[in-house]
Amino acid sequence: MGVQNAVADLPAMKSDPKFIFFTDFDGTITLQDSNDFMTDNIGYGRDKRRQGNLDCLADRISFRDSFRDMMDSVTKPYDQCIQYLVDNIKLDPGFAEFFQWSLQNNIPVVVLSSGMEPVIQALLHKLVGPDASKMQVIGNNVGARQGKNINEEGGWQIVFKHPESGFGHDKSIELRKYSSLPEDVRPTMFYAGDGVSDLSAARETDLLFAKKGHDLISYCAREDVPFTVFEDWTNILSKCREIVEEKTTVKEAAKEGYEAYKRGDAGVKVNTTK
Repeated sequence: MGVQNAVADLPAMKSDPKFIFFTDFDGTITLQDSNDFMTDNIGYGRDKRRQGNLDCLADRISFRDSFRDMMDSVTKPYDQCIQYLVDNIKLDPGFAEFFQWSLQNNIPVVVLSSGMEPVIQALLHKLVGPDASKMQVIGNNVGARQGKNINEEGGWQIVFKHPESGFGHDKSIELRKYSSLPEDVRPTMFYAGDGVSDLSAARETDLLFAKKGHDLISYCAREDVPFTVFEDWTNILSKCREIVEEKTTVKEAAKEGYEAYKRGDAGVKVNTTK
């Protein structure tokens, strides 16, 4: 009964899948990170934002505090922010094909994001279309500042899903609900991400796809977290097909990332002092 209850509480398990694909949203499904895009263009700018990313990687500041600082610098009314993003953010060119393949093969896609659910839902509706409703989205939310409406200047603020966590949204909490299932029920778990918001998820799945040239690769190489590199979702689709069709294994795929990193093929500077 305990296992049945646990499975019943997990929407992605309703179809009894053998595989589930968890993914970051910003900069992973999309070409641009919507939060970075707002901060760089209508917030305090790229230089300060990028320094915050580097400080997170170096453990000088929590992701939660850095991200809140970023969002606090964006004062445009919330409805205008959403429209600004809908007008500018583009989908990774390979994601639509991957998503249709996942639907055909009973591989649920679950978005785990440190961004804000209303923004993600609006962008997915625009970029993916009606099928976007078949994706579960779990992220942070948005709320009005005291005495204000979110749709006025300086009226909104981010509301963290896990405010007690240094991640703001600790993605590992959701992932462990699945990884802790009994072996005969537990699906194989994939995860795709690109940056500091994905650090809490990096160790929690069977195969981590880390985006070429981004901070997640530097973290994985430093912390000995197995991963494989992707440039876009055509790479992810190809690798997942190989695994589902049993042409390769998750274990073999998970060795590839560090080898690519050592060869200098992962798009980040190799740390020779490691």
